[in-house]
Amino acid sequence: MTQTVTVLGGTGKTGRRVVSKLRAAGHQARPVSRSTEVPFDWQDDSTWHSALTGAKALYLVPPALPSQQVALVPGFVRRAVEQGVQRLVLLSARGIDRADHPDALTCERAVRDSKAAWTVVRPAWFAQNFSEEFFQPQVVNGVIAAPAGDGKVPFVDAEDIADVAVAALTDGRHAGQIYELSGPEALSFGDAAALIGEALNRPVRFLDIPQEDFVRGATSAGLPAEHAGLLAGLFEVIRNGWDAQLSEGVQQALGRQPADFKTYANRSAAEGKWGEPK
Repeated sequence: MTQTVTVLGGTGKTGRRVVSKLRAAGHQARPVSRSTEVPFDWQDDSTWHSALTGAKALYLVPPALPSQQVALVPGFVRRAVEQGVQRLVLLSARGIDRADHPDALTCERAVRDSKAAWTVVRPAWFAQNFSEEFFQPQVVNGVIAAPAGDGKVPFVDAEDIADVAVAALTDGRHAGQIYELSGPEALSFGDAAALIGEALNRPVRFLDIPQEDFVRGATSAGLPAEHAGLLAGLFEVIRNGWDAQLSEGVQQALGRQPADFKTYANRSAAEGKWGEPK
């Protein structure tokens, strides 16, 4: 049975993949963001109505910081349900239930307290952080610099995240589930750099840097201080080994193994994500 699904962040890492996979399965996917044909802006609630009109399911990508925007989520969820949305799938983050932040669970509480069927997707670090924005320019130049030390992360492929999201958006069997997603192995940033280098057939190395240097560089590059501080905290979690455990969400939701990092790196290299070094 086809249905209309509104996809927030429809041009982002997971959102555009969710849109593509929904359409391939015959569903009407409506990507919405500030730049889409149907515009959506968290801070302009006059855009909410048209983004939600006729939608029976919603892929909810929360707003970025500051926290004032996160506080808009409960009201938006209520509006969505009032307009007829029956199924909510929230993109959250692994470990969010352990995060020491006043807004950490605002979004999850909003969907779980709604009257709609809900699913929460909590992925580990995206593998695509190396190939789509973020570390992509550093990979191109051969040096990935971050305050991660030897800490390991089971990087998860955004294709797997989108597959789980689409399953939850279109199949009621996933209602009430919280899926924590990871790849099949925990890797250090040095391991990831080596695998990317193998895929590119040229050296790519990891450089461990002090946290304060990372924050200084990120803010000087234009990242808001609040974002830079949040990222620094995430790297501290990695550095201390607190994000190394594997999760079974892909297996639980899809009945298959998640893609490994080498497969992701080889595919990304073949697609020209990193081009040639400057």
